[in-house]
Parts: sequence; C-alpha cells; structure tokens
Amino acid sequence: MVEEAPTTWAGLALVVGPGGIGAAVAAELKRTCPDLKVLTAGRHGPPASSLQLDLQNDSDLDGLSSSLRAQGLPLRLVFNCSGRLHGPGLQPEKRLQQIDRSQLEEQFGINAMAPILLAKAIEPLLQRDQPFHFASLSARVGSIGDNRTGGWYGYRAAKAAQNQLLRCLSIEWARRWPLATVSLLHPGTTDTALSRPFQSFVAPDKLFTPERAARQLVEVLLQQTPEQSGAFLAWDSQSIDW
Repeated sequence: MVEEAPTTWAGLALVVGPGGIGAAVAAELKRTCPDLKVLTAGRHGPPASSLQLDLQNDSDLDGLSSSLRAQGLPLRLVFNCSGRLHGPGLQPEKRLQQIDRSQLEEQFGINAMAPILLAKAIEPLLQRDQPFHFASLSARVGSIGDNRTGGWYGYRAAKAAQNQLLRCLSIEWARRWPLATVSLLHPGTTDTALSRPFQSFVAPDKLFTPERAARQLVEVLLQQTPEQSGAFLAWDSQSIDW
C-alpha cells in the first residue's frame, strides 16, 4: 500500500493558540494541505478563533472533543502553538531570588500541563487505521543539554517538562495509535509579542517573521512519520538535545 502524504490528507486540523505563530501556521496549513479544514482555538473565542478554548480551563478541555466531532470530519492534525514567557506579573528570572511560586505555577500551567491535557482531550477522536499528527511548540531554551547560560528558570523548566510529557505520550501512542506522530518543535526566534522584549539580543537574520516560522514549522512537521514520533526538532529539522 502506498503511504498517504500528509499534504493530501482530507479531514480536520486544529491550531490551538491563534497568536502570531498560530495564525500563520493555520494559514500555512490551509495553503499546504488544501483538503484539510483548519480550525483555530483560543481563549477569546470567535471571531478571533473558530473555537473557544482556554487550555487552563478544564470545562473547555472537557468539551473539546464534542466540538470537534460536531464538524463531521476525521481529526488529522492538532498543533499547539500556545505558550507564555512574560506578562502582567510574570517575567523570566535572571537569578534565584527572583523565583516566585505563583509564577512557576503559571509557567508550568500553560507551557507544560496544557499540551498534555490537550492531547488527553482529543485522544477520543483518534483512529488506529488513520494517520494523525500532534505537534506542540517547544523551545531550545528548554533543552537541559544545551543550557549554557542559566536563568529563565520557570520557562526553561516548564518547556523541559513539556518535552518529557510528550515524549511519554509518543511512546504510549506508538502502542495504542500506531499511525500517530508526536512532534516537539522549536520555531526559532520569531517576531511576536512573546519574544519582542528580548529581540535586541538577536541578529536580524535570525529573527523570523511569523509567516517564515510557520512555513518552516509546517514543512518539518509534515516530514515526520510514526517511526520518528517523539522527536524534539528545530525549525531546520535538526535534532535538539533533551
């Protein structure tokens, strides 16, 4: 049997977190996979998003599979583009004395727990005989092996925790859903609100537009197969140390 290319998949795709990268990923998926119906989901709901979904709200997660099933199409791809680095009362720590319990809980809530709970929410829609992609944005700074500068305790640790959780997921799904592929993807530094306060340290040729980041991410994602499930990859498809 000839393996079906993801670009020819027909069915439903969901992009969670329709911010700068998420919106661009949704647009790129529509361009690359024209037979997929691409929905977005975010905290603010329509019209900015197709679905209302707060990843830190259990009732939203509990209702997600029903909302997707109502579309009447097989679920083929879920891409989590949510994440949080800074915000009101939340800043990356530069030293130990800046660590705060509530900020750690916030970092872990959205950057580590949310992706695995999203996977739990959509699992009832998977089918053993149908290829499926689950991808989530990670970050190179979440690599323990690559950490040379320290700092950013909460964000680094939360992304490392996400990597472990989704690596576990890939091993379980390899047994239960053998055509599912789980990917952890580092987008590179992208010109979005998340990175804006820190862009002065980035060379101009290393700062990607959301459109370029999305194009690179989707290209890497669609190259992955179940045999490669659980990989932690950069935007250029290079493997990143755990």
